[in-house]
Amino acid sequence: MAEIAEKQNDQGKRLTPWQLFKEVFNWYPSEYPSAERKLLFKLDLSILVFACLCFFVKYLDQTNISNAYVSGLKEDFGLYGNQLNYLNVCYYTAYVVFQVPGLLLMSRPNLARWLLPTLEVLWGIATFATCKTTNINQLYAIRFIIGMLEAPVFAGTHFILGSWYGGHELFKRAGTWFICNALGTMVSGYLQAAAYTNLSGVGGMAGWRWLFIIDGVFTIPVALLGYVIFPGVPDSPKPFHLTTADIALAKERLARFKVRRPGPLGLDVFKRSLQRWHIYVFVFCYIAMICSSYPLSYMSLWLKAEGYSVVQVNRLPTVTYAINIVASWLGTTLAAIYPSWIIYTIVTVCCVFSTICMIIWDIPTGLHFFAWYLYGVYGCASPILYSAVNTIVRDDSEERALILGSMMTIGYSFNIWVPLLVFPTAGSNGAPRWRKGWPFILVWFVLLWLGFVAAIVLHKRDQKRKTVYAGTGPVGDSETDTQVSEDAGSSADGEVAVVQETPVLKA
Repeated sequence: MAEIAEKQNDQGKRLTPWQLFKEVFNWYPSEYPSAERKLLFKLDLSILVFACLCFFVKYLDQTNISNAYVSGLKEDFGLYGNQLNYLNVCYYTAYVVFQVPGLLLMSRPNLARWLLPTLEVLWGIATFATCKTTNINQLYAIRFIIGMLEAPVFAGTHFILGSWYGGHELFKRAGTWFICNALGTMVSGYLQAAAYTNLSGVGGMAGWRWLFIIDGVFTIPVALLGYVIFPGVPDSPKPFHLTTADIALAKERLARFKVRRPGPLGLDVFKRSLQRWHIYVFVFCYIAMICSSYPLSYMSLWLKAEGYSVVQVNRLPTVTYAINIVASWLGTTLAAIYPSWIIYTIVTVCCVFSTICMIIWDIPTGLHFFAWYLYGVYGCASPILYSAVNTIVRDDSEERALILGSMMTIGYSFNIWVPLLVFPTAGSNGAPRWRKGWPFILVWFVLLWLGFVAAIVLHKRDQKRKTVYAGTGPVGDSETDTQVSEDAGSSADGEVAVVQETPVLKA
């Protein structure tokens, strides 16, 4: 442990470019015992592989409706009003309602292994069914069902990651996992372009209908893989690829990272959560994130309005998602090395610049493209925020699940009504000009930054209070244990922590 402490101290100092490069790719630190490095590798092959594939097909299925809309669905169904927004409202209404129940179920060890794969099988079937819809009302119903089934995936995966990993490990894995958001959205655009070009009329179906069949073909095998390799949480029934020693080591690691394992689930979780600042600040941050991010994925509407071809409308926005992939991985990794508020500041400045360009609007076409693509850096904002939640609230598993679910519930509830008022599809204030929408998100970008910085400041205050209490608190009997403590690797503020061995006196 002294070697880990020394390395963490060195990381806290200024890194040379070569040291920084090595640290970015250092997933299995050499100072870890061999058994721990092997465990991390097994977890990456099970949790991270399934989580990435699951998240990839989720966003493939979630964004296919927008790609289908601009690739023939609008004309086939005669959708010349606000129907695209209404489809999103149906999806997000179900998404909101089932967040907290889904996350609390995810915190139950006996359910955690099977919940995500089962939900994925069901939404894959619903995705297949979309290709046979004949009117908008059927689409509304299916989008509601898919939203219900996909509800626990995003925050639930963050909860699972926070139940196995800690510190710099958590930030790096969360960033790598989150790239599948952009990857799924990007691939959906390429698939729709290919389906429109090569499958239109095949089997008597339009190209946009084939997109849902292709998405379903991706989804079902991933779900079946989850039944085999997904481990749930450390207290779940043991999967075949983890030994009894692996599970024991995983639980030991949780104690080292001060991550409390699941306990009884009762109404008191609501009481104790509401008495702490975490739920209020983090829910506010996610509201800001949702309100500021809505139009960022609708570059396709601008391209369509500018007269670009269907293939270009589906392909050109994928550059944003490519940038998003790099930002999600690199930005979150750097937040495990440097203070994360610095990363958030850089992201905010980029997004504010792009939004000012959109507010002005009458700018050169090249600058328009640059502004749309620059929004891709926003990709790291979400995984850093959720990793901070997992780090700061690591001492209460049920509260952590409730906060993650509440963030999604309350945050996405704004997606039900804000788009209808601020981001209408048609009209003088409609897409993609959004005369009210672009100033609206400018304010929320700034509020998100303020909320995140507030969380860092409050967490540091709490840590100082705990330190003072530990130094002056009552002492019990003379029995002493040694507890390895690590302030979550990067801690909540992104600074590399010092692993230290401190005596814990039992009362």
